[in-house]
Amino acid sequence: MRRPHATVTHSGPASARRALVTRLEEAGVLVTPGWRAAVGGVPRELFLEPGVFLPEGGGRWRPVVGGAADPEEWVRVAYSDASLTTQLDGRVTADQVDGAVTGSPTSSSTTPVTVVGMLESLEVSEGHQVLEIGTGTGYSAGLMCHRLGVDHVTTVEVDPAVWARADAALEAAGFSTWTVCGDGLLGHPRRAPYDRTIATCAVRRIPYAWIRQTRPGGLVLATVGGDWQYGTGLAKVTVGEDGSAEGRIVGRSSFMQARSQVPAPVAGDLSARTAYADSERAAEVPPVLLEEWMPAFLAQLAAPGAQFVRATARDGSRLLHLFDPERESFAAFAPDGDGWTVRQGGPVALWDGIERALTAWRDAGSPDITAVRLRVTARSHTYWIDGSPALRWEHRLA
Repeated sequence: MRRPHATVTHSGPASARRALVTRLEEAGVLVTPGWRAAVGGVPRELFLEPGVFLPEGGGRWRPVVGGAADPEEWVRVAYSDASLTTQLDGRVTADQVDGAVTGSPTSSSTTPVTVVGMLESLEVSEGHQVLEIGTGTGYSAGLMCHRLGVDHVTTVEVDPAVWARADAALEAAGFSTWTVCGDGLLGHPRRAPYDRTIATCAVRRIPYAWIRQTRPGGLVLATVGGDWQYGTGLAKVTVGEDGSAEGRIVGRSSFMQARSQVPAPVAGDLSARTAYADSERAAEVPPVLLEEWMPAFLAQLAAPGAQFVRATARDGSRLLHLFDPERESFAAFAPDGDGWTVRQGGPVALWDGIERALTAWRDAGSPDITAVRLRVTARSHTYWIDGSPALRWEHRLA
């Protein structure tokens, strides 16, 4: 898939929508007439009110308020090929601040190439009922309403303020659909069963409630992985008559983690947290591999509760760590000549399992993330790569 060109030169919203359609078509993302009409007909700018935050560097964000912004800048921002942050720290919106601020993004409007690519992967047909987890700005729900009709879309958002803004935007765009404020990890059984379920947040595993609420033969599309904000994959599974679901990872995907699954950041003196190691040895695989997408995905399958933490020593050298607070275990890495030393502590040797996975992956020819298959049941998630017995993981729920 080619990335769309990032320049928007048209000043009016209608022209900008036509230009967006063209860019997405040229990128090979937008291929279906129904979605082409939706992208050309749904005003993305309505779903960005009251405004967005643009990165300024140094962890600072510049607010751009819809009604107060220069009209041409607002259109350019709204139809840019970028994810646009709409909330910081779970509460702050662009209309509430004057000038650049610091903060952590907690809600956003995902880049159009990602939104449209996922909708195309959903394989919808006329009459399908769709459940969306993570309403966000409401833009993707608006596209689905345009494509399928308002009575065929149910969208769930956990943040009351975000839900209220999305609901108002959908109404303003003419889509009086089913918007729900609640925990999307539980789905929405009242409107079940659904033909398609799509999540616009990342989850550690596909909640079985989504499988249970999707018809046999229906599809569930969700970003799965750990908490690293990268190294996650877009899972596409088909629900079976027996209540299980099976499919594969269809590509890379990155979304904000579901609110209830966001881990507490590892804080404090890292040297104190790693003071008492049970073992020390040379790492057979360099831990810097964890900064690459597929190795990071495999690491999160091998050690699903681990967090990857980077730090700098007083002498300026790089320090890398893995922490699993729930299992009270850690792995700490330090450069050692041309290699790395790993110290491990706690009941679980975190790096041993990850290292075995990375070694097996290399021995298998370093397959892409799309080689990963998965099966979901009420009791477990199983991931595997065909032909590689060492690349198989079962995450049991009970």
